[in-house]
Order: sequence, then structure tokens, then C-alpha cells
Amino acid sequence: MNANSELTTTNNGWNSIPWKKVQRKVFKVQKSIYKAVKSGQNAKARKLQKILSKSYYARLLAVRRVSQDNQGKKTAGIDGIKSISPQQRLDLVDQLRDTYRAKPLRRVWIPKPGREEKRPLGIPNIKDRAMQTVVKLALEPYWEAKFESESYGFRPGRSAHDAIAKIFAIVNQYERYVLDADIAKCFEKIDHKKLLSKMDCPHSLKRHIKSWLKVGVLDRGIFEATTTGTPQGGVISPLLANIALDGMIRDIVERFPNTLRRNGKNITNYKPIIVRYADDFVVFHRELEVVQQCKIAISDWLSQIGLELKPGKTRICHTLKIINVDGKQENPGFDFLGFNIRQYPVGKNKSVKTPQGKITGFKTLIKPSQKAIKAHRETVKSIIKRDKSAPQSGLIAHLNPVIRGWCNYFRGVVSKETFSMEDHIMWLRLRAWTISRTGKANYQKLNKYFSQGKNGAWTFQSTKEGYRLLTHSETPIKRHILVRPDKSPHDGDWVYWSKRRGQHIGTPTRIAKLLHKQKGKCNHCGLYFTDTDLVEVDHIIPKSLGGKDEYKNLQLLHKHCHDQKTTNDGSLNRTNENG
Repeated sequence: MNANSELTTTNNGWNSIPWKKVQRKVFKVQKSIYKAVKSGQNAKARKLQKILSKSYYARLLAVRRVSQDNQGKKTAGIDGIKSISPQQRLDLVDQLRDTYRAKPLRRVWIPKPGREEKRPLGIPNIKDRAMQTVVKLALEPYWEAKFESESYGFRPGRSAHDAIAKIFAIVNQYERYVLDADIAKCFEKIDHKKLLSKMDCPHSLKRHIKSWLKVGVLDRGIFEATTTGTPQGGVISPLLANIALDGMIRDIVERFPNTLRRNGKNITNYKPIIVRYADDFVVFHRELEVVQQCKIAISDWLSQIGLELKPGKTRICHTLKIINVDGKQENPGFDFLGFNIRQYPVGKNKSVKTPQGKITGFKTLIKPSQKAIKAHRETVKSIIKRDKSAPQSGLIAHLNPVIRGWCNYFRGVVSKETFSMEDHIMWLRLRAWTISRTGKANYQKLNKYFSQGKNGAWTFQSTKEGYRLLTHSETPIKRHILVRPDKSPHDGDWVYWSKRRGQHIGTPTRIAKLLHKQKGKCNHCGLYFTDTDLVEVDHIIPKSLGGKDEYKNLQLLHKHCHDQKTTNDGSLNRTNENG
């Protein structure tokens, strides 16, 4: 992995660095770390971590991510530097090799969605962010091989939609008692000693992590020491929080038997099921007593690492019926990650059935929560109010990203009625917006802003500039496919991740796109590609016959299939890209 001399002698600057090669080399070591941990070779994994953390390729990729790729690349730390030039990026790569010392974080306060209170962020400077990214490149594949499969927050290849899909799979056919809980100030209260004791990594990496935990923050010029927590805003903070919380699900679940004998009958699948997304989690079980026991056990477990449950956001409820808990009536269903999960009583024709064919009498629906809907409406309202005097094209340009992002987040659940209602409210607000600009409304005045278009006669569009307002309803409902519990982007399964995401870090982009287009199959023999296969990119129409070197004229073949095809048709035009 020591490629410093190779890259500096063959390239003239930052923009000429072969980034595909850099990504491929880094991913190769990450994949080896992941597989070493999976096979129980932790010592080998630590050795590989040390190699990767000192790699020139890793430092290049880290600097690129924090200064060029990430959304926070223009956020300044205490040094006030927001962006750096290509030459400064190359200089920073070299600086990461020298003696490194972390600098205090710059504290900023950002409002919490839908609340007046604010939460603190600790922003490192660019050099600290780059070093944190290097350490994260080495730590992440190690812990991805260890993390619990029911943990979905801040992990590569997993998302909030996977957590919701998992919950749907749990409650779709069975009614359940639910513990819906939140950890109070999780990122701010984690015990440093407990976290560092869990870090199974080379001493040099642990020393860096300790320095970031203890470095302190500057708040309006006043220095404050940090004795607990992993300050939000750092590149590595979400990973450290996941490491601190890892084991909670395993330890709680293992306290209960998988099969319980009661009244002469065996009750199978008796263990509770826990789904966690960062500091939010839900516990499911068929019995209220087990859920209550889990609440006590989780509180005890969290206290060992300096954390506790937030009373105001922790409740026990049922997915189908109203229940009384501690003298308080709890309505059915719960909110999680902006979604509302609830079961509704229905007739036998619409009812779901258990795997044994029994009619349950209910149907599970997941919808956008009322809190999420209200927050979206407030965002749209504030944009329209702010742009009272803006041109129509400017208003549309500000609203479209908000509408698109919100709809894409909720497109995988039962959102059709919600989208229609949001379009109706949007139309009323836009009508009021036009009246505020034109006076009393009439068709002639409204026609300046509404005209015949994709959404009918009342399409809000600026035909001169070519801007059209998106509607919520035009977003198609598309169910999210749950990620396989045993999969990770670090496992090197090109076929799975290419089909799932279309492109996978560590594989050449062209191969990833072709794998996605061919659905993971070889066009010659029809068999699926595996991680160990040698693959070649072949021209469908050979260059000798006028074929072009473009995407639509390329296909992916097994190497032996390509050799056989070459022998049969005499085509020697190929691009060799062994996997």
C-alpha cells in the first residue's frame, strides 16, 4: 500500500491522481480486514488496520472525502478554513504522515426539528477530519463484521428504510407489544473509559481516538473540556457511538430462552426482537411482561456506559389495541424515524394471514407520521412566505428539492393519500401567494402562474424559464427491499451490491454499471457472477466490425466465456478488467 513515490512521480497534481485505483487499493485492504474478522483472525485484522492507517492511498482518499466529496466540506473548524486548493490537498496528505496532534472543536448550535431547543455540534478542522477519516477507513470494516444485524443507523449499505422494512416484517402478521425508547443525550454522555476498553485496534489508532474524545471544544472563544461523549459533527463520532452501543441487543435478547414450555406446551420464538437505529430503538414481544423486563434490563445495560433512557420519549404500547400501562392509557401504534407503524382492524377479505393460514383480523400500515407531515408543511410554508417577492422560477427552484427529498423518503410506505393532501394544501398556499402579488384573484391573473402542463390546467410553472413545480403525487410508491442481515459493502459481493445500489465502492464503475444492467448474470452462459470470478468487459459488436467503445456496446462476461467467444468468432477487441 506504500504508493507515495509511485503517485508523486507519475502525476503532476491532485486532479491527475488515478482515483479508481486509489479506491480499489483501499477497498482491497478493507475487504481483507472484514474477512479476517469474520473468520476469527483478529490479530491479522489488526495488522491490516495498521497497514491501512499508514497507507498513502488511504490518506489521499480521506483528504478527498473531507475537502471535496462530503456535504460538510465547507464547514470551518477553529482555524476558520472552509475550503482548500488542490495543491493544499496534496500538502495535507503529506502532513497527515507527520507527528499529529488534535485541536479543539468549534461548537455550533443547530435547532432540533420541530423544537425550540438546540443541540450542540463539535466541528473539527479539516486536518482533524481527514485524520478521523483515515482511522474510520481502518475501523469500519472491522466493526461491520461484528455489529448486530438489527442495527441500522450510520452504517454503510443500511438506512432508516431498512429499519422500517425490518419492523414491517416483524409486525406484519403478528400483533405485538412495543417498547418505543430513546437514549437521552447519547452522543454527549458516553463514558470514555468504557468506549476505549471496547476498542480492539492498534495502539496508534486508539491513541488518536482518545485524543479526539478528550480534546475539548471552543464555544464563543471559551474552552470547555470534554469528559464524556463523542461530539456530534466529527467524521468518526457516529461509528464510535455504534461501537459503544454494540452488544446491547445481543445481551438483552440472550437473557430470554428461544423456546419456553408453559402449561404443557412449547412456545417457540420467545426471544424479544430489538431494532436499533443509532440512539432510537424499539423492542417487540407478544407479552407485556417481557417488554417491561426488557425496559429494566436495557436501563441497567445503558447505565454501565453512562447512558439512560429519556423518560419523555419512552413508552410501551401495542400495535393493534389500546392498553393501560402504569395507570396511563396508550393508543395503538408508534412513531419511529418519521414513520407511524400501526395495525388496523379489517374484515376477513382484507386481513393478513399468518404463515399457518390463520386470519388475523388486522392489516399493518406504515405511513408518514403526523409530526413529519407537520414539519414538512412548516418548511414549505416558510419558503413560500420568504419568497413573497421572488420570481416564480426562484420559488419553484427553492420548493422542488424540499418536495423531492421528502417524497423520496416516504415513497416506500403507504403515502398516496398523504401526497395528495399535501398537493392540495400546496395549491391553496400557492394561490394565496399569487393573490398577494396580483390583488384580487381572477382567471386572467392566475393564468400568469398556472397553465396547462404535466399536472393539468393548474400546473404551477414558469414557461419562459422552463421551471415547473413538482407535485407530491407524481412520486411513485416503490417498496424498499430489506438489506440481507449478513451483508456488508465490505464483503466484496459485487453482484449483490451492484444490483442493490447500481455502483459499489471498490469496484470499477463500468463493471458495477454493467453488473446492474445484466442483473448479475453473464450474457454468454447466463450464470451469476460470484466474488471470486474473473470478469472481462467485451464489445458486443467488435471494433473490427465498426463497434464503438461506448456503454451500450459493452457487456460483462466470465473470463472463460470471453475466451470461448473469442475463439468462436475471432474477436480480439476486448477490455481486460479482471475482478
